[in-house]
Amino acid sequence: MSKIPTTVITGFLGAGKTTLIHHLLQNAKGRRLALIVNEFGDVGVDGELLRGCNEEACPEDDIVELANGCICCTVADDFLPTMQKLLDRPSPPEHIIIETSGLALPKPLVKAFQWPDIRTRATVDGVVALIDADAVAAGRFATDETALALARAADPSLDHDSPLEELYEDQLACADLVILNKSDLVDDDTLSRIESDISCDTRDGVKIVRADHGAVDASILLGLFAGAENDLEARPSHHDAEPDHDHDDFDSFVVRGGEVASIDPLLAAMTPLIAAHDILRVKGIIAIEGRPARMVIQAVGPRIQHHFDRAWKPEEARISQLVVIGQKGLDQAAIENALAAVLL
Repeated sequence: MSKIPTTVITGFLGAGKTTLIHHLLQNAKGRRLALIVNEFGDVGVDGELLRGCNEEACPEDDIVELANGCICCTVADDFLPTMQKLLDRPSPPEHIIIETSGLALPKPLVKAFQWPDIRTRATVDGVVALIDADAVAAGRFATDETALALARAADPSLDHDSPLEELYEDQLACADLVILNKSDLVDDDTLSRIESDISCDTRDGVKIVRADHGAVDASILLGLFAGAENDLEARPSHHDAEPDHDHDDFDSFVVRGGEVASIDPLLAAMTPLIAAHDILRVKGIIAIEGRPARMVIQAVGPRIQHHFDRAWKPEEARISQLVVIGQKGLDQAAIENALAAVLL
């Protein structure tokens, strides 16, 4: 019996994983796909967006969401039962796509494919690391050596680099293919420098592909035949010596509200708020009075984007929800108060 190939798509918060997968579903060329979406936080925005695509290649029943926990920390409890259900179907998918949380380490997930109930029926066709070229160019993943030295002086037990840099390097070290996304936002010289830097953190032979808006052909993403679960020793991680991986370095919470008359006050409030609190990621759905469609809003660092998504369903409550993610120590009360003031 041939194993079902599985592609793991990893990448930091806001790199464009959901957009990449949406493009893949629109251009699946007859493949029957199943999708597992994992998110960090209590509200699953990405899975909801993908379910609204109505793509023939991946119907809603084939989109499984694992929310409120990082997939690399909940392998035994969440991921393995989900995989078993997909594999046990009378007509299993031809290819499985896993979108990890932006805070997930890919290696523990790949290792799960060594479990007896999985390894005979599925294989990791490839680990695809999606990189936000604009964020890398802005130095979002580089260690601030001065800040790190001060932190180490205050806490001598601190012996690791910034959690963002470690996570970024772990995702690259595990990759079989790197997609340098949002390359339209960066000039060619900077892209070449980023590619050179990325090559230092990837294994020999790993290709780097430039992309705009996640537009990558399915033939590039699928069919890598990596068998990554059999190659773990070649995929080093900063966390190899840790028995468990947690996300104590990051905070996440949800701000809820009702319908708003306009998106403009929210945008005006978010820009200074993100800068003042060094918020990594904001994403969510906004209900606007008199508009039949949902407004999707996404923020990565200082870059904020928004667009109308699908129409509200008759049974849906027209409420606004924003997921806020940042490094440990976010002033949740101040952020909630500022956002609630324009959402209520």
